[in-house]
Amino acid sequence: MAPMGDPARPGMPEAPAARAAGVWRATAVPAVALTFVISGAVLRYQFGSEPWAVRAWMLGLLVTGLPLAWRTLHGIARGHLATDVVATLAILTAVALREPLAGLIVVLMQSGGEALERYAEGRASRAVRALEADAPRIAHRVAGDVIADIPVEVIVVGDRLLVRPGEMVPCDGVVDEGRSHVDTSRITGEPMAIEAVPGKRLLSGTLNLEGAFVLAATAVARDSQYARIVDLVRSAEASKAPLQRLADRYAVWFTPITIAWCLVAWFLSGDPVRVLAVLVVATPCPLILATPIAIIGGINRAAARQVIIRTGGALERLDGLRVAVFDKTGTLTVGQPQVSHVATLSDLPEREVLRLAAAVEMRSGHQLARPVVDAALVATPLLPVAVDVHETPGQGVAGVVEGRRIAVGSRRFALDRVEPGTPLDEPDGTALRAWVIIDDAIAGRIDYADEVRPGARELVAGLTTLGITRTVLLSGDDVANTAAVAAQVGITEFEALLLPGEKVARVAAMAEAGQSVLMVGDGTNDAPALSRADVGIALAGHGGGITAEAADIVILNDDLSRVIEALRIGQRTMRIARQSIWVGLTLSAIAMLFAAGGYITPVAGALLQEVIDVAVIVNAIRASLPARRRGPLAIPSGIP
Repeated sequence: MAPMGDPARPGMPEAPAARAAGVWRATAVPAVALTFVISGAVLRYQFGSEPWAVRAWMLGLLVTGLPLAWRTLHGIARGHLATDVVATLAILTAVALREPLAGLIVVLMQSGGEALERYAEGRASRAVRALEADAPRIAHRVAGDVIADIPVEVIVVGDRLLVRPGEMVPCDGVVDEGRSHVDTSRITGEPMAIEAVPGKRLLSGTLNLEGAFVLAATAVARDSQYARIVDLVRSAEASKAPLQRLADRYAVWFTPITIAWCLVAWFLSGDPVRVLAVLVVATPCPLILATPIAIIGGINRAAARQVIIRTGGALERLDGLRVAVFDKTGTLTVGQPQVSHVATLSDLPEREVLRLAAAVEMRSGHQLARPVVDAALVATPLLPVAVDVHETPGQGVAGVVEGRRIAVGSRRFALDRVEPGTPLDEPDGTALRAWVIIDDAIAGRIDYADEVRPGARELVAGLTTLGITRTVLLSGDDVANTAAVAAQVGITEFEALLLPGEKVARVAAMAEAGQSVLMVGDGTNDAPALSRADVGIALAGHGGGITAEAADIVILNDDLSRVIEALRIGQRTMRIARQSIWVGLTLSAIAMLFAAGGYITPVAGALLQEVIDVAVIVNAIRASLPARRRGPLAIPSGIP
């Protein structure tokens, strides 16, 4: 992975130097305009030379205003009618009427708004820069007996890399030598460390805990998981808000109204200065910028909560959704087996069977071991120590606990350790089961099931408060399991045994019926439906992959409460954006009336419009800040 600040890397976050250069470019024009305004004021009021003051202001207007006007005229030639047209008319009219101070203030207003947008972007991007700062930088390449430190961007597929305790995995790869445990919580949100053994696939950005191991790189750093997550954040931050097009749609009628008022002012007075005053107070250029500022603020507010909204359009569509469609496995359920039932097949109670089984499972790295330990710790806070533990990969684990021989594993593993002919039932369907053997005799069995995620029921209930009128569960699982999960979370409409294409067809039918659809999923089979929905949300705590690429919104930590939070952020952001538009246009329209009546001079109108536009931009920045809580939240967990 290249250093996160490398400006040569397309799609990666910009370096501090590049960011500083961008800020300088954005502030250069307003700084120059302000310099000319002050210089002219000094010449006029300090030295009493009005002719030289007018010359200074005119020079400043030509230097700074004409490039802005040319940019707008070039856009008009390409068919882009924006609210900038009014500002351009004001600048050109100020030049023609030799009213340079009013025109220069318009330039200051328009270019200052752009600089404020740049500031708002940087202010809202702290969560993105935190990802950059924590990215792996150095890898240790193993070549024979030589270990060399290299920058992560020069890693190639097939490189053997040493990962020491306490270091982050520098790229996606497969463990080649050594054993350890790896903390994946930063990437997957899963608190349980996984065992790194030969053949185990690991993702970049995960943390090696205790032992050194050698990793065979399967992807270069820029294509590895951590880089993809940062790219998601970056693409979201860089996207321009489609609502800016909404502001331009306002220009379709606002610009003709402005021109009409200019004609009225000319008809009533015959004074071209009044025309200029109307144009100046009707110049809401920073108002156009207020809308993308709100969108960028909302996107980055979500990013700080580990919700990656990839485009401004996705955030806009969050406001107005009416149907929520959910996948089952891995979305509403944990997607990982948990202990559902312990049965005794001996004179020992279930609690004792579970306690002894957990003692040996504590030394196992199998994914079914941790659920057993967790279940036992609920019933028994202190587990005994197992000795002489041996694990057969993929089959089971055996050891000695309190002087008794304990083995836990698959049916085949159990049959090898009991009397021939001992009956052992197979689990039904795709259910998982482990057998517990004590002193060479079957003592019990442990059944596993996929549990409903914490907060799933609260999520479904909370959606109704946000305008969702219909909730549907679409699953590829069998009818019984789907119905059981639907009942637990409070969904009455569900379908089972669906193939990916059938899920897409269901979502498409809802969209074609005029219902705006939210789809939440986590697996590759959900990717087509996520793409077809108006808004697709991927739970990417386990890597995401193609699912995250197909989704409009990515939740990095699999916390269902973040779905509610994403909807709240989207609705609040759009509310703030619309406030900025309507307040700015209304105040500008009122000022136009006074200007047409001759009550506002061009200079005073420019200053008044400056105040109006800065006010609505500051209002738009609120979208990057946490909302004030007005009442109980539908989902309490994970939301500050």
